[in-house]
Amino acid sequence: MAVTGNNVITPQTPKSGVAVCTTANATYSDTPTNTQKLLTAGPNGARVTKITALARATNTATELQLYVSYDAGTTKRLINSKLMAAYTVAQTTGQTATDFGYSDDAAMILAANAELYVGIGVSNTGVVFAAEWGDY
Repeated sequence: MAVTGNNVITPQTPKSGVAVCTTANATYSDTPTNTQKLLTAGPNGARVTKITALARATNTATELQLYVSYDAGTTKRLINSKLMAAYTVAQTTGQTATDFGYSDDAAMILAANAELYVGIGVSNTGVVFAAEWGDY
């Protein structure tokens, strides 16, 4: 998209995506193992307004990890971490999603074609991550 000086550029295309992690990642280097791609920003970048996670099976407390890559996944840098509380999945209780804290008022801005990856600290039947963003 061409950029014109003194004009506000807003996200043009709303997007959403999910990723599921089942195997623990214990490598915090720039080449973590067992991560899953959650989203890819568009060719003009993106504005991420929500990232949450839910366990799809009973889980022990586990660290949720968020990584960014600017080189198609070769290098992944840890940029955020949240603790998902232990929870026993039951059809008579509601699980509270673990929220990474991004919102319209506190969005994450990604460069063109940046990718976000997610990981978990403890293996589980599945932790489902969900994201909402808009591509510029």
